[in-house]
Amino acid sequence: MPHLQSDLQAQYMSLVKDNAGIIYKVIRLYIDNTEDQKDLYQEIVLQAWHSFTRFDGRSKFSTWLYKVSLNTVLTFRRKNSRIPTDDLEKASGYALPGDKNDDTEMLMMAIKSLGETDRAIVSLHLDGYENEEIAEITGLTKNHVAVKLHRIKQQLTKKLNG
Repeated sequence: MPHLQSDLQAQYMSLVKDNAGIIYKVIRLYIDNTEDQKDLYQEIVLQAWHSFTRFDGRSKFSTWLYKVSLNTVLTFRRKNSRIPTDDLEKASGYALPGDKNDDTEMLMMAIKSLGETDRAIVSLHLDGYENEEIAEITGLTKNHVAVKLHRIKQQLTKKLNG
C-alpha cells in the first residue's frame, strides 16, 4: 500500500511540475503581494493534492488544476479582503519574468482591472482554452462564455485604445 501512495504522489508531483505555470498565472492575475503569492502557491498544491483522488480524467489535468487554483485564490481573496485588487499602478503583471514588454504590461493591467469572472475567462482564453473548457472551469454555460468573451474583448479594446 505505501508503494501505491508513493506512486500516486510521484505522478501528482510530476503533473504539478509540468503545469506549474498555470498556478503562477492565476496567482499573479489576482494577488500582488509576493509573500501572499508564495503562500498561495503552496496552498494550491496542497488543495489540489487533497482533491487529486477525485480527479477522474474527464477533463485535462491542466483544466482541473486551473479550476482548483482559481477557486483557492478567490477563496483566499474573500477571506483576506485587505488585499488591494484594482490598484493598477501597483499591478505586478501576469506574464512570466522575461515575457514583459510595454504592450504585454498594458494588457495585463487592463485585465487586472476586470472583475473576477471576466479576468478568469480572458486569462483562460489567452492560455488557449476552448470555450467548453472555460465553461467547465468557471461553471458558466459555453454560450455564456462566448458572449462574455466577446464583451470582455470589447472592454479591453476600449481600455487599451481609449
